[in-house]
Amino acid sequence: MRLFDLSLRAKGFDINKAKQFLSEIQNKNEKAFETYTQQQKKNILEYHLENNSFYKSKLENVNHRNWNNIPIMTKKDLQQPLINILSKGFNKNNIYVDKTSGASGNPFYFAKDKFAHALTWAQIIDRFSWYDIDFNTTKQARFYGIPLDKKGYYKQRLKDFVANRYRFSVFDLSDDAFEKVLNKFKKTQFNYINGYTSPIVQFAKFLSQREIVLKDYCPTLKVCIVTSEMLFDDDRKLLEEQFGIPVVNEYGASELDLIAFENPEGQWLVNSETLFVEILDENNNPIENGKEGRIVITSLYNKASPFIRYDIGDVGILSEKSTLKKPILEKLVGRSNDIAFLPSGKKAAGLTFYYITKSIIEDGGNVKEFIIEQLKLDHFKVSYVSNLEFTSAQKETIRLAMLKYLEAGITITFDNCKMLKRTRSGKLKQFTTYVSKS
Repeated sequence: MRLFDLSLRAKGFDINKAKQFLSEIQNKNEKAFETYTQQQKKNILEYHLENNSFYKSKLENVNHRNWNNIPIMTKKDLQQPLINILSKGFNKNNIYVDKTSGASGNPFYFAKDKFAHALTWAQIIDRFSWYDIDFNTTKQARFYGIPLDKKGYYKQRLKDFVANRYRFSVFDLSDDAFEKVLNKFKKTQFNYINGYTSPIVQFAKFLSQREIVLKDYCPTLKVCIVTSEMLFDDDRKLLEEQFGIPVVNEYGASELDLIAFENPEGQWLVNSETLFVEILDENNNPIENGKEGRIVITSLYNKASPFIRYDIGDVGILSEKSTLKKPILEKLVGRSNDIAFLPSGKKAAGLTFYYITKSIIEDGGNVKEFIIEQLKLDHFKVSYVSNLEFTSAQKETIRLAMLKYLEAGITITFDNCKMLKRTRSGKLKQFTTYVSKS
């Protein structure tokens, strides 16, 4: 039984149609692909100009016949109630809705029409198939976060069951926790590992200390796919040595699609089928391949909300070998999350703080940006941009969330700022620790 495909169709995502559509795009030759992409850029632009009042207002007095004149969108543009940015004819019954992780400090809700979301899954399924992974049959060891409230926890576990995966929480990266992870690998025929880079690296370090190669304990493992955070060369080497399997680098954004995926030849292949990716300078001018610039992306098929020339907040370089049909991401700057070291010796992945701060993020809420800094082992500072100060009740909610996900004995201070310090790439780093890792 193809339970995963059935679950997508049950939710209204026509995965069979999406797979066929994706295949037709991929089968176009270079010249036909270029013509098709240019037409699709025009189609999605005109669609939102006609059907999305929010987007139409942004292009008043703009000559939109010249693509380079189209304004750049940012996360800040989309930080508002979802109803304000939906296209005509879309509502909660015919869209897919989710929330960005907030790893950049700019969380917001977004929507995709159901076919666009089906295309996202078709793209993911296609890329994973390069490594002989079939979501209906292969077993995934998943290193992601998981809600700790009872309802959210069991809902996520049900999703994992349908998707044929077992989820390891990234909230506890202690040796005791990794002993349990290792025991699960011994008992389960996992086919691949997928998840956040930093907790997977921490698990590999645990294995290294014990001189263990994971494939010796779980011989069914084929590949490890890491995402959401920077994969450094020394970490890749460590993973390959301690897992005994190839390591694949993924780059994506929930509000868009899978952006780039490492192919078996070691190239970080950019998704050109459902996205149009540009590299721009600080003045929004296109940069030639081989030079560093801002990554700006257009979602070619999402009709529910406009993601047109959307600045994702990262800096990167396209290889000089790139073509329109086969763009290759040579380098990505940023996307590295620190590990939090706590007084008890416990460690937690930086993306843990998404689950902590989600309690203060609401659709259309007052908090626009936030960062968390670990100043001492037991002292965390939450800096945020908001028109209103946190109330005592809101601060207590955050404090209790910190204690729940981390541990007791932690002090939290708050600072409402006019603006937050950004990285060289112009992106906010959600979590930074100033505690020595030695």
